[in-house]
Amino acid sequence: MKKQLANKAIAVATITAMSAGLVACGGSGDAGNAGNQGDSATDSTANEGTTDQASNEATEAEEEGPKVITDENGNPIDLGGMEIVVRDWWSSEEQAEPSNDYEESLDEYREWIQETYNFKIKQVAISDWGTTPQDFVDYVTTGGDDTNYVFILRGDAAIVSAMSNGLMYDLATLDCLDFTQDKFTSNLIHEQYAKGDSIYAMSAGIAEPRTGVYFNKRLLTEAGIDPESIYDMQADGTWTWDKFEELMAKCQRDTDNDGVNDVYGLTLNEGVMTTEAVFANGGSYVSKDADGKYVYNLEAPETQEALEWCVDMYNKFDNHDPEGAEWDYYKEEFVQGHAAFMVEDEYAGGPGAFLADMEDEVGFVMFPKGPKMDTYVNVWSNNPAAIPGCYDADRAWKIAFAYNLYTEAPEGYEDYNGFLSTARQGVFDERAVTETIAMMSEPEHGTVAYHDMIPNLKLGEELVWSIGPNADVAALTEAIADTWKAYIDEANK
Repeated sequence: MKKQLANKAIAVATITAMSAGLVACGGSGDAGNAGNQGDSATDSTANEGTTDQASNEATEAEEEGPKVITDENGNPIDLGGMEIVVRDWWSSEEQAEPSNDYEESLDEYREWIQETYNFKIKQVAISDWGTTPQDFVDYVTTGGDDTNYVFILRGDAAIVSAMSNGLMYDLATLDCLDFTQDKFTSNLIHEQYAKGDSIYAMSAGIAEPRTGVYFNKRLLTEAGIDPESIYDMQADGTWTWDKFEELMAKCQRDTDNDGVNDVYGLTLNEGVMTTEAVFANGGSYVSKDADGKYVYNLEAPETQEALEWCVDMYNKFDNHDPEGAEWDYYKEEFVQGHAAFMVEDEYAGGPGAFLADMEDEVGFVMFPKGPKMDTYVNVWSNNPAAIPGCYDADRAWKIAFAYNLYTEAPEGYEDYNGFLSTARQGVFDERAVTETIAMMSEPEHGTVAYHDMIPNLKLGEELVWSIGPNADVAALTEAIADTWKAYIDEANK
């Protein structure tokens, strides 16, 4: 493929020079003037005097492969041999061999861009999950070093503070990044990490599937419920809170008549369901208005209704943990077939995750919609990527240009969803993969949360961890309301 890509690139570069086509992203210093990468960077515009033959050749070349992005002199952008490290906390030092056609095409494409634009890029674990936010802050505040980094981060108060203190490069100033591209709009990280006209982090690619409802097919069948009916309800829009409660009630029962339930309707980490339920009812803890200002939303009717409903469900179906049980006792309870439903993130059913030990077959659907919503919603939370704010404009532009290329899909795989391939290696049935997990990444079913963007607001500690059986939602809200309002007012300054 590399030779094919090279030949296609030569053809396109020649035609581009003839027809005054692609102009590169405009950067600083040697980077030249830039246009937008991705969809806009693949559009070729012919001069009025260009012949039909040249136009046809350009069209054919465009269909055959990627274009070379050129500078004002018609030469490929030259990054001068720059070496770039995308640092995370999970990637191996040694790149694995491709296991399918997509991975093979991706490797070949990435080799081609590095040769064409004269740079090297690799993704490797340097920090760990716990230290990543502070590692970023420490790196920038000490002035950085000679390594050219893109930091993959996670939501954390240190990163929110870094946004406000100039430690993250403003990506909105880099005209090689087009945040209207599908690869950015499909996860909304750039909106979550925006403040005013500035953008401080991005994520390229499909949003990661998040919270859904797992169900034990055997237990449902024993309760007289067709497991496939839940997928059918999801498909026809009738999968609601009321229906969820109805099914949990049918499944929860005392099978040996000793006065103690042997099968429970629900088991879970309550915090996971609580936040998902808030958004599934059109609520939030903090929202953002059209002017980019954060808005206190804890006392919104949709939010309060969701919190009260969660407490009701926990009282009825989840008030059964043994005394002294560990916080993750629910995992074993579901695996052993003692509860019909479990609200948990999609990862739990993936290869090597804790549901791999489960003997019973499971299904997986979106979290049901609340009475204030007309569709299902997933709260996206992709890992943000940031460029250190201590880099100068030329260095930041070149890193962004390379990272933008690095995160493009290879030709023919523009709609490839790797999460589906991974899911098929786990415990999921086909309908879970093609209907539920696919839906979780669709723009119409996704949103982002803004409570993590408020410095000092500790959602779990200050509210969510207290939402369990017998919780007093009104009292919890009253206790924290003024504090949260003050946090939000400060964040809006």
